[in-house]
This record gives sequence, structure tokens and C-alpha cells, in this order.
Amino acid sequence: MTTPRDLLITVMDEVPGDPAERGEVSLGLAGAELIDLLVAGAVTLGGDEGDRIVPDGPTDTRDRMLDQAMASFVAEAPYESVGDWLWRRGRDLAPAYLAALEAEGHVTRQHRSWTFRPGRPVLVDSHDHRLAGDRRRSNEPVLAALVTAVGIRDEEDEENGGDAPGVDDDAVDTVLAAVNNAVVELEALRQRRAIEQSAFDNIWRGE
Repeated sequence: MTTPRDLLITVMDEVPGDPAERGEVSLGLAGAELIDLLVAGAVTLGGDEGDRIVPDGPTDTRDRMLDQAMASFVAEAPYESVGDWLWRRGRDLAPAYLAALEAEGHVTRQHRSWTFRPGRPVLVDSHDHRLAGDRRRSNEPVLAALVTAVGIRDEEDEENGGDAPGVDDDAVDTVLAAVNNAVVELEALRQRRAIEQSAFDNIWRGE
């Protein structure tokens, strides 16, 4: 299993509902992909600010989703910043990962006899599911940081002040910081749109 798959399984275990409907999950999955590729030596971070993604290794990761991530990188200088890539790659990434898990038999759908809409996705009991749970319970730093970034807190997180354990890798820290920034920016966009929609509604009501 890969870090993005473990992240999505963790989200589905701990947060009710469809993870594909949460934009922060897609941003977290993109960050998880980049971290796995950094650890594998497939990419490095460069540029003056140390935040440019430089493809630097073989493109065959033996994982279809990670191969797609590799193929999405800008291949020439000045390359692309981590933040820009997260937004571009993260678009609709949660639904893509959910579909991949469903195709592999890790996810099923609750049946709704009264509607044609697909039911809520539900994890099945599998070896990969248990491994992801073990990684979460061990508080492994990378997964813990990503889980925190997408807004998930459990009792142990709260006892630790809501902070994930530190990661002893500058490049990984750069990606995690970019994920956190993107999630904050996403929430700001939501709030701005809500305010704009409220103002529009007030105009039509004559308020």
C-alpha cells in the first residue's frame, strides 16, 4: 500500500460520509503522493526556495496512481512549485482514489433500494485495511501529519495539543507545510464564497 491509499482508508475509518466530497482530502492525497515519490527518489525538491518539484528518477512506481502523478510533473526548468502542483494534481483526486480502491475490492457501496444514486462507500475488512489501521495507531509521523492536515483529530491528537509528531526530513516537511497552506486557503475560499452567496441572496430578498 502507498501513503495516499493509507490516508484515504484512515479518513474513511474516522470520518463518516463520502471522502470524495471533501476537497482537503484531495489535497492531502496529492501531498501523500509527492512524499512517497520523494522517499522513492523519483523526484527531488530544488529551486531557490527549495520548493520546485524536479523529476529525478524512474517513472515506473508499480502503482497506477503514483505513475499518473509522475507523469503530471513539469519536466523542464523552472519546474513547478509544490503548492501549485498540489492544486493541479489534487483536483478530483479523492474520487479517483476511491474508484481505485473500489475496483480493487477494498471498498463496497451500501445499497439504496429507493434511489438510483450509489450508496455510501464502505471499507471492507482486508489485509490492506488492517495495515493502514496499524500505521495510524502507531502514530507514524508522515501519515499522522497528513491526517492532521486534512482536519482529522482523535483523542490522542487532542491530548498532544492537536500536533502531529515531527518529520525529520526537510523535503517532506516542505510538502507537509504546503498541504497545510493549501487546506487553509481552501477553507478561506469556501468562506468567501459563502459570504458572496449570502450577499447575493440578500439582494434578491431586498435586504
